[in-house]
Amino acid sequence: MTSSPRGPDARPLKVRVKNARSRTSSSQKWLQRQLNDPYVARARREGWRSRAAFKLIEMDEKLHILRRGMRIVDLGAAPGGWSQVAAKKIGVEEGQGKIVAIDLLEMDAVHGVTFAQMDFLAPKAPEQLLAMLNGQADLVMSDMAANTTGHKKTDHLKIIALVELAADFARQVLAPGGGFIAKVFQGGTEGTLLADLKRDYTTVRHLKPAASRADSAELYLVATGFRGQAGPAEHSDDEA
Repeated sequence: MTSSPRGPDARPLKVRVKNARSRTSSSQKWLQRQLNDPYVARARREGWRSRAAFKLIEMDEKLHILRRGMRIVDLGAAPGGWSQVAAKKIGVEEGQGKIVAIDLLEMDAVHGVTFAQMDFLAPKAPEQLLAMLNGQADLVMSDMAANTTGHKKTDHLKIIALVELAADFARQVLAPGGGFIAKVFQGGTEGTLLADLKRDYTTVRHLKPAASRADSAELYLVATGFRGQAGPAEHSDDEA
């Protein structure tokens, strides 16, 4: 057997996707980006279901969002990367905490996580979630993004509308002192959303984790210290 001239620390060769008639140009670009994404490769090596797991890991390392024994709702949870991270951080395997993951799509089971295939916008969803959690949530987290149309202004409005709905859901299920994490995109029409969050939480931050692609406009809103009722904002802070 001949040895490879490339050592284990050598930079991996860039993978090129061969053209295929069955693939569109956009799908070819997406596939090539996936194949050459270091976070995708790392997620496979470490057993995470998606590269998005590293976004939550980084946010938690910076802001210490996840604590042992928490009760968490994961909106738009599939394929389950965020639920995996949260389960490990809050001590689910040791019998601590509770996570309920929700998605319209099916999701393979995550050890210790309760999954419900449902629409969080359904009228009885908050009531069902509180029953499944056996109490109010300490954290509602959402990595959801609305389906895009290709028209930037329209897509941004759809995304903000989805975050506003998730924020309203969080108000119905969070315990005082709880937190809310949601994906948004830069665009300049978040004024009402930010004002509402600053009213309802003591601290609101923006973060762009390193695992977010550099060419992506995505940001994450992290709101902590849920007041339980409307009140004056005390503090807000933005981090790049």
